[in-house]
Amino acid sequence: GVKDNSLKLLFSLSFKSKEINSLIPAVSETLRYASNKYDIVVEDSCIGAAGVVMPSQDYVKLTNVSWDVNSAELVQNTSLKSAVVINDFQTIGYGINLLDHKNPNDIFIVKSEQEKNQKMATKSILGAGTGLGKSILIYDEHFNAYIPIPSEGGHGDFPARDSFELGLIDFVKKFRNISQPVTYEELLSGRGIESIYMFLKQSGKFIESRYSNEIESSNDKAVAISKHRKDDELCAGTFRLFTKFYGRCAKNFALDSLSIGGLYIASGIAAKNKDIFTTDEFLLEFEDAYRRSDVLKETPIYVINNYDVSLYGACFAAMYNKKKLEGEI
Repeated sequence: GVKDNSLKLLFSLSFKSKEINSLIPAVSETLRYASNKYDIVVEDSCIGAAGVVMPSQDYVKLTNVSWDVNSAELVQNTSLKSAVVINDFQTIGYGINLLDHKNPNDIFIVKSEQEKNQKMATKSILGAGTGLGKSILIYDEHFNAYIPIPSEGGHGDFPARDSFELGLIDFVKKFRNISQPVTYEELLSGRGIESIYMFLKQSGKFIESRYSNEIESSNDKAVAISKHRKDDELCAGTFRLFTKFYGRCAKNFALDSLSIGGLYIASGIAAKNKDIFTTDEFLLEFEDAYRRSDVLKETPIYVINNYDVSLYGACFAAMYNKKKLEGEI
């Protein structure tokens, strides 16, 4: 909804994607809730999905679960009249238009904007979670907002620098049974945190702590490692490497996109561990570039704190696409 000329989230419902085999029941329940609780009839929608979306924006085979999203099936089996499908990091990109940079609940500032940066300069989003997402934001002067471009850049090859990192790559290939080149996503994600942890553990350079058994037996080792990164040496070492690789990935993406308008870091891992982006492991790696460290030093860096940014963005995208179809933009 809109109140006092600003967006207001009325409600949200959560469903675990690995416990359902279709989006249709979740959408149907959400629509019923909106109607019964708020007397709102929703006709137009936008779905943010992790995967390669068809150019027609009506279908995506999801990357991390076994089912897909088909807008025709959604319209046929629910009360929706339209459903546009976009990449999940595009929804974050649209949502950035609605965040307040002066509100710490929305944005955590790592490096603030320089005075000479242009208002309409390119921005970019990067985020490690279940996978590694990226998107570039281009300013639309006619719509007066940033419009995100889809990307699968998280699946680009990880650039190892020395024998230690090559050893890590070899370990990951065996640990995850990968025959192709190891991608950034295999190190910058929840499973990446686990892989780095297991690699350092097998090195024999870290002694067990009183938290080791809890971490080893956890169903979500990345969460457990994050929880104990300040009181367990192996977890601390894992996050030092994770942070360094995050800085390297952010640097390369900031240079690829020339995102002088700002690099935004998204996902729950970032929001829950935002202090890692103020460390030397991240910032020195981010600015360590032959000839173009000047560009990187001028690039603002923000961590998105508002976990509802994707919901804001999906709403924004649905409105944007509806106006395009109606010829208003």
